Amino acid sequence: MVTMEAALAATATLVAVAFALSTFERWLARRRPHELAWTVSLAFFAAASAALWLGATRGWDAPTFRAFFLFGAILNVPWLALGSVYLLAGRRIGDPIATGVALVSAFAAGVLVVVPLEAPLPVEGLPRGKDVFPVGVRAMAAVASGVGAVVVIALALWSVWRLLRGRSRGVAGPVEAPGRLAAGNLLIVAGTLVLSASGSLNARLGEMEAFAVTLVVGVVLLFAGFLVATSASAPRSASASAKDAAQDLAAHALR
Repeated sequence: MVTMEAALAATATLVAVAFALSTFERWLARRRPHELAWTVSLAFFAAASAALWLGATRGWDAPTFRAFFLFGAILNVPWLALGSVYLLAGRRIGDPIATGVALVSAFAAGVLVVVPLEAPLPVEGLPRGKDVFPVGVRAMAAVASGVGAVVVIALALWSVWRLLRGRSRGVAGPVEAPGRLAAGNLLIVAGTLVLSASGSLNARLGEMEAFAVTLVVGVVLLFAGFLVATSASAPRSASASAKDAAQDLAAHALR
């Protein structure tokens, strides 16, 4: 029998998969690193949602909950933050951070594979991390998701501040692209906060249905933010291409 929790988890899985494929297609077309980082983050959201779907459908076992905790509580937000770093700070800063995030992700995956559970998992309902994992694993999740969320929020606020500062100084030129960049980052912040609330529900209440709802809403907000923020770079890219073309024509004319 399909329960409401299983239906919501299935919806979250399908939404996350569709969005991950969309950002991956955009990365294949333009090879922008922030789109690849966001694709990885959405793939982790999809994996966590699939684990939730499986747990809601047939009951929880150790491998299913380990996957749910790894992808949903540890890995997804740091890769989301990495996308924001690439988008707003570029590859010079983003590349070394990406190396660190990848190493931490591999370490976390190794820990979740071997760490023993401290209590049996309930067959029904959503298990709570504090009931089954040792304090070290829970601290790792808190640091990873907490630092990642702070980075996402701080960079979004910085992009808004930069936009407002440019307007207050009367900077010439179109503001639509910076405005879209700021709006996109604010949507990403909203999605991050919604998903953080879902983690809080798991930790405090263990409510699977509420968790699944916030998961769907959070992923939709994230993807909307990705689309809006990424489109903000298009006018600048077109302008740069036009400038390069004009310089080439001028160079040929001088020959």
